Amino acid sequence: MQELLNTLDNFVRAGVDEIIQDKARNLLEEQHNKQPNNTKIIKQDVASKNTNNQLNIKKENLISEAVPTNKLILAAKDAADKARNLEELKANLASFDGCALAKTANNLVFADGNENSDLLLIGEAPGASEDEQGIPFCGISGKLLDDIFKAIDRKRETNLYITNSIFWRPPGNRRPTAEEIAVCRPFVEKHIALIDPKLIILVGSTALNSIFPENEQTISKIRGTFMKYKNPYLGKELDITAIFHPSYLLRQPGKKAVMWDDMLKVRNFLQG
Repeated sequence: MQELLNTLDNFVRAGVDEIIQDKARNLLEEQHNKQPNNTKIIKQDVASKNTNNQLNIKKENLISEAVPTNKLILAAKDAADKARNLEELKANLASFDGCALAKTANNLVFADGNENSDLLLIGEAPGASEDEQGIPFCGISGKLLDDIFKAIDRKRETNLYITNSIFWRPPGNRRPTAEEIAVCRPFVEKHIALIDPKLIILVGSTALNSIFPENEQTISKIRGTFMKYKNPYLGKELDITAIFHPSYLLRQPGKKAVMWDDMLKVRNFLQG
């Protein structure tokens, strides 16, 4: 069932909004054979429209069907609740069997950097390099991310901490499903609480959806702004912002100027 939902979700992202008929219609032949009484053709068209209307794929329907059961979410929350520190949180994640991605991935990708940092980055899902090494942002995108933050004097070794919103690589680098994001969310929330940073930066749309599941805004619309996020474990609001994922910058190098503007705002915020 999940595989079917993933396939349908891919259709929606590609712009498909109808299911076509099994056999192509020959419109030239229909025009040639057109009779004054075209009741049969009209009935066929009406039936075709009804069928297409019934089979229309709506994104919101796919998402609602992909929402996980309360049992999985409660199991994830229970595992996250029991973690008293980062080591226990990682161990509980490693033994958690409520996310199917763990069965297909090579490694759990938990975190990297200095856990005492006042700046926390939350990325999307691991890619091939991350899955192989078990480290977030260690591929080409990670190299660019490191260079970006070095420009504002932030390094993993000293004052930067990085984690993900999804802890295992989805097969084929596909986008994580709503279920996978929701099941991982309690671990992300507990991770944030254990770090308790001055500022959180969401890197990419999956991270944005993980923290603000009801927010339909895009990275393009909210980047450069600072918002408030209430962590359920801390019981207080934290400052949070969002930036483009470095893989997007590799595809759209013209956006690097925008990223630099965002980095200046981040530096000023942290120095304030």
